Amino acid sequence: MKKTAKAFAFLGSLGVLTSAGSITAFASDSTTATQGDATGAALFSTLILPILCLVFLYFILIRPQQKQDKETREMQKNLQVGDEVVTIGGIVGIVLRVENNTETVIIETGSDRLKIRLKQDAIRENVTARELAAAEKAEKEKKKLANNPISTGKPKDE
Repeated sequence: MKKTAKAFAFLGSLGVLTSAGSITAFASDSTTATQGDATGAALFSTLILPILCLVFLYFILIRPQQKQDKETREMQKNLQVGDEVVTIGGIVGIVLRVENNTETVIIETGSDRLKIRLKQDAIRENVTARELAAAEKAEKEKKKLANNPISTGKPKDE
């Protein structure tokens, strides 16, 4: 949400700059000797800022969302039996079977062993994979700290 608000604030300021540049370009049209040069400059100034805005929006909003969607699809394809998953609706369960031909999974929820058949697209999060990644990261940090001396945060006396 914060990125979106910053993007809209940036676009608003670019809009003010674009309109100010257009007014300046039109004001300079009457003072220049050649009409073609001023028209070209006005056209350039009115086209370049909207194009820059679109490029900015692509890199701030669209590209990160595409990256996240790709990661989610990979997670859904790599589900395995025994993984603990969370669905889009918030149901937590353990994967019992993955059916690749129909792209569905059967999960078991609760102590009463209720089984639910879902499309793989309905899986939002693989809790098991996330926990394994966190454990690997913690292990790497532990090894890194073991190899390097721990600083006390105080400056060395020279």
